[in-house]
Amino acid sequence: MSDLDELRRKRMEELQRQAVAGENQQVQQQMQQQQMQQEMEAQKRQLMIQILTPEARSRLANIRLTKPEFVEQIEIQLIQLAQSGRMKGKITDEQLKVLLQQISGQRREINISRK
Repeated sequence: MSDLDELRRKRMEELQRQAVAGENQQVQQQMQQQQMQQEMEAQKRQLMIQILTPEARSRLANIRLTKPEFVEQIEIQLIQLAQSGRMKGKITDEQLKVLLQQISGQRREINISRK
């Protein structure tokens, strides 16, 4: 029975090594994905600095607090505009306001009249 116990022990050690190796590989993949995502965010920030004036960037940062998905869409569209060459110069705060109104769609105005 000693040989059988020795085989079991060796097999358990091998399985444990494989499990640790698998976990290490998963951790490395997650770290690589996080690093790639951070690099993409840094590139996007740099592009936003080139595309927008400081006031427009401030406005987007404020909007991001309430509607992060909406700001992501706006940033993607701005980057596409810049890369296609359809933008001339930096986008000002006023231009950004107009763009935001166009993208957000027509809001219904509520008029309350008292009689």
